[in-house]
Amino acid sequence: MLENLAAGFAAFADPTYLLLALAGVVLGTLVGVLPGIGPIGAMSVLLGVSTQLGPTGSLILFAGIYFGSMYGGSTTSILLNVPGEASSVVSAIDGHQMTKRGRAGPALTISALSSFAAGTVSIVGLMLFAPSLSALAVRLGPPEYMALCIAGLFLLAALSNASTAKSVVMICAGLAVGTVGIDPAGADLRFTMGSTTLAQGFSFIALVMGAFGVAEALTMAARWWQPERVAAPRLRELIPSRQEARASVGPTARGSIIGFLLGLVPGPAAVLSTFASYVTEKRISRHPERFGKGAVEGVAGPEAANNAAAGASFVPLMVLGVPFAPTMALVLAALLLNGIVPGPTFIDEQPELFWTVIAAMYIGNAMLLVLNLPLVGLFTRLLAVPPHALMPFIIGLCVIGVYAEGNSMFDVVVMLVVGLLGFLLRRSGFSMAAFVLAVVLQPTLETSLRQTLAYSSGDATFVLGRPFTMVILGLVLGVALLSARKAVVRRRAQLAASAP
Repeated sequence: MLENLAAGFAAFADPTYLLLALAGVVLGTLVGVLPGIGPIGAMSVLLGVSTQLGPTGSLILFAGIYFGSMYGGSTTSILLNVPGEASSVVSAIDGHQMTKRGRAGPALTISALSSFAAGTVSIVGLMLFAPSLSALAVRLGPPEYMALCIAGLFLLAALSNASTAKSVVMICAGLAVGTVGIDPAGADLRFTMGSTTLAQGFSFIALVMGAFGVAEALTMAARWWQPERVAAPRLRELIPSRQEARASVGPTARGSIIGFLLGLVPGPAAVLSTFASYVTEKRISRHPERFGKGAVEGVAGPEAANNAAAGASFVPLMVLGVPFAPTMALVLAALLLNGIVPGPTFIDEQPELFWTVIAAMYIGNAMLLVLNLPLVGLFTRLLAVPPHALMPFIIGLCVIGVYAEGNSMFDVVVMLVVGLLGFLLRRSGFSMAAFVLAVVLQPTLETSLRQTLAYSSGDATFVLGRPFTMVILGLVLGVALLSARKAVVRRRAQLAASAP
């Protein structure tokens, strides 16, 4: 393992990889600082150039963007109480209170150190567990992959911020869009309406850039948000007190473990892990009344959790080839565009790619720690840029990227139509992340379902006799029952409150 890791670091003798790692973390920090763009928007815009970068370059760039956005989102949360990322919402609770008390510098420092520690823990976990889990994943058959896809889509609907019913609608829409094209079993045309252009299905890049890139730009233009001015802390003001440093050690360790474990679960793991870490720290604290008033534990724990979850989310993708989050769906798309199919044999067949990416994560994590604290003044000055001013630039990059990928004006039209629909659906509370993840998982779900039906010959005991499948489906059933129970309790409370 150490020899493989050393070989991964040796690949960075190529300055191109170092520049891509640096570009990724800087761009990720920028999109994390600027509210509304996020890693999904940045990755979708850059998806069109992934074939020019190659699989290794694409993974290095996208991993840097993902990790960097987790760092950058905490800056606006702490300084402005405006989360740059959904995973930074919890950090704003106590982080902004520390800013009001004149402790913005220590809050940013503890956030960066906790993120660095948790990022390192998640990379070590990925390095240790991914090869072992790959050997286990080889034994999984079509029923297990079918159950994993169902679990991923269902948990995403049940745990997302949007309404569960609306998320289910978007999942169904994504599965329907994914069926357009040639039937993989019978080679028949499906839902093409006589169009030869649709015979190959909708371009995934066009769908993603429309759903996230164009829709995000239109959302920013409609919001017309002008951030307030904020004074960046000086370098000497970044040093936390001994008491603050001591109080953040335990939450960082616990947040790293919580985040890594939840990062292996389908759904918005980074968001869930921050809430889980915050609740844990508040419950075990001797002074829970300090939370919400500037407790340093409320910054260290959630920041560690979201970074650990970000690293752990690569495990299901590389081991199973199944993305459990929208960001991982974009990473999967970049690999597929370069002819790389992740799965149980990915690490054995592509060892150089895997270990170079592991080394890139270590390097990118260190770059983030070195860059973020000295450049916090620059990043806070970027908050003065009105987000709507970026709209023409983002849409222009989307158009160029989609057209360059397939030289097709049809794909550009699809992107613009999906972007407009995505903008309208977002305003109505629908989740575009559920739509994109359903489009990605549709081929795996369809293939595994067909194979399961063929192997079982319609016998239900074929599935009942596979323990791993039953465990996954049992988890789905349990979450469904809990969600239904919460909905009933909420409905009863609303009826009781409205009763005369």
